Amino acid sequence: MYAIIQTGSKQYRVEKGSKLKIEKLEKEAGTDVEISEVLLVGPDGEAPAKVGTPFVEGCKVSAKVLRQFRAPKVIIFKKRAKKGYKKIQGHRQYLTEIEIQDIKA
Repeated sequence: MYAIIQTGSKQYRVEKGSKLKIEKLEKEAGTDVEISEVLLVGPDGEAPAKVGTPFVEGCKVSAKVLRQFRAPKVIIFKKRAKKGYKKIQGHRQYLTEIEIQDIKA
Protein backbone atom coordinates (compact mmCIF):
# COMPACT_ATOMS: atom_id res chain seq x y z
CA MET A 1 0.00 0.00 0.00
CA TYR A 2 1.21 3.49 -0.80
CA ALA A 3 0.00 7.02 -0.14
CA ILE A 4 0.69 10.53 -1.34
CA ILE A 5 0.99 12.95 1.57
CA GLN A 6 1.40 16.70 1.82
CA THR A 7 3.70 18.31 4.36
CA GLY A 8 5.58 21.59 4.25
CA SER A 9 3.69 22.53 1.04
CA LYS A 10 5.34 19.61 -0.78
CA GLN A 11 3.92 16.24 -1.79
CA TYR A 12 5.62 12.86 -1.24
CA ARG A 13 4.82 9.29 -2.30
CA VAL A 14 5.35 7.06 0.75
CA GLU A 15 5.20 3.37 1.60
CA LYS A 16 5.63 1.55 4.89
CA GLY A 17 9.30 1.62 5.88
CA SER A 18 10.32 4.48 3.57
CA LYS A 19 12.46 7.33 4.90
CA LEU A 20 11.89 10.98 3.99
CA LYS A 21 13.69 14.26 4.48
CA ILE A 22 11.01 16.91 4.92
CA GLU A 23 10.87 20.50 6.10
CA LYS A 24 11.37 20.92 9.83
CA LEU A 25 8.74 19.61 12.23
CA GLU A 26 8.81 20.82 15.83
CA LYS A 27 9.22 17.30 17.27
CA GLU A 28 12.05 15.62 19.16
CA ALA A 29 13.91 12.64 17.71
CA GLY A 30 12.19 9.37 18.61
CA THR A 31 8.65 10.79 18.84
CA ASP A 32 5.73 9.70 16.69
CA VAL A 33 3.95 11.96 14.19
CA GLU A 34 0.58 11.50 12.50
CA ILE A 35 0.09 13.12 9.09
CA SER A 36 -3.58 13.57 8.21
CA GLU A 37 -3.07 15.45 4.94
CA VAL A 38 -3.30 12.37 2.69
CA LEU A 39 -4.12 13.20 -0.93
CA LEU A 40 -4.28 9.66 -2.37
CA VAL A 41 -4.19 6.08 -1.08
CA GLY A 42 -3.33 3.28 -3.48
CA PRO A 43 -3.54 -0.44 -2.70
CA ASP A 44 -1.02 -3.11 -3.75
CA GLY A 45 -3.52 -5.11 -5.83
CA GLU A 46 -5.86 -4.28 -8.68
CA ALA A 47 -8.38 -2.25 -6.65
CA PRO A 48 -8.70 1.43 -7.60
CA ALA A 49 -6.97 4.15 -5.62
CA LYS A 50 -8.87 6.48 -3.27
CA VAL A 51 -8.45 10.10 -4.29
CA GLY A 52 -9.32 12.85 -1.83
CA THR A 53 -11.00 16.19 -2.45
CA PRO A 54 -8.54 17.56 -1.33
CA PHE A 55 -7.76 14.98 1.41
CA VAL A 56 -8.92 11.38 1.91
CA GLU A 57 -11.26 11.26 4.90
CA GLY A 58 -10.35 8.97 7.79
CA CYS A 59 -6.88 8.23 6.42
CA LYS A 60 -3.72 8.90 8.42
CA VAL A 61 -0.05 8.12 7.98
CA SER A 62 1.95 7.50 11.14
CA ALA A 63 5.68 8.15 11.16
CA LYS A 64 8.59 8.26 13.58
CA VAL A 65 11.03 11.19 13.75
CA LEU A 66 14.56 9.88 13.29
CA ARG A 67 16.60 13.09 13.53
CA GLN A 68 16.67 16.86 13.10
CA PHE A 69 19.46 18.22 10.91
CA ARG A 70 20.44 20.90 8.41
CA ALA A 71 20.96 20.48 4.68
CA PRO A 72 24.27 21.33 3.00
CA LYS A 73 24.94 25.01 2.39
CA VAL A 74 23.54 26.60 -0.76
CA ILE A 75 25.49 29.60 -2.04
CA ILE A 76 23.57 32.54 -3.51
CA PHE A 77 25.84 34.71 -5.68
CA LYS A 78 24.63 37.92 -7.33
CA LYS A 79 26.71 40.06 -9.67
CA ARG A 80 26.07 43.00 -11.97
CA ALA A 81 28.43 43.12 -14.93
CA LYS A 82 30.66 46.21 -15.23
CA LYS A 83 29.16 47.78 -12.07
CA GLY A 84 31.47 46.39 -9.38
CA TYR A 85 28.53 44.81 -7.53
CA LYS A 86 28.94 41.37 -5.96
CA LYS A 87 26.92 39.81 -3.17
CA ILE A 88 27.47 36.37 -1.65
CA GLN A 89 24.97 34.81 0.73
CA GLY A 90 24.62 31.29 2.15
CA HIS A 91 21.63 29.30 3.37
CA ARG A 92 21.18 26.00 5.21
CA GLN A 93 17.64 24.62 5.39
CA TYR A 94 16.42 22.94 8.59
CA LEU A 95 15.16 19.41 7.83
CA THR A 96 13.56 16.48 9.66
CA GLU A 97 14.13 12.86 8.71
CA ILE A 98 11.11 10.59 9.29
CA GLU A 99 10.39 6.90 8.76
CA ILE A 100 6.89 5.82 7.75
CA GLN A 101 5.49 3.29 10.25
CA ASP A 102 1.94 2.64 9.01
CA ILE A 103 -0.72 3.80 6.55
CA LYS A 104 -4.25 3.69 8.00
CA ALA A 105 -6.86 3.84 5.24
